[in-house]
Amino acid sequence: MRETRHGNMDEMAKLLILFGISIALIGALLYVFGRVWGGGPLPGTLVLDTGNLTCIVPLGASILLSVILTVVLNLILRALNK
Repeated sequence: MRETRHGNMDEMAKLLILFGISIALIGALLYVFGRVWGGGPLPGTLVLDTGNLTCIVPLGASILLSVILTVVLNLILRALNK
């Protein structure tokens, strides 16, 4: 492969395409998960309700999102370092 002065732009374009595909896949998974789960809170969601104050702490969703993003980012980094 011939190196051009636009080589960095090609790499950036590939990265943006991978990033876009990853976001679309995550969105599709969340859509399907929301339909299957019913849209209610995940297990592990803490709801503190006292009179005029309601505090919702989504621990289960935070852990799930962290695991999904870790896997996706690791796959992207491995694909870029081939």
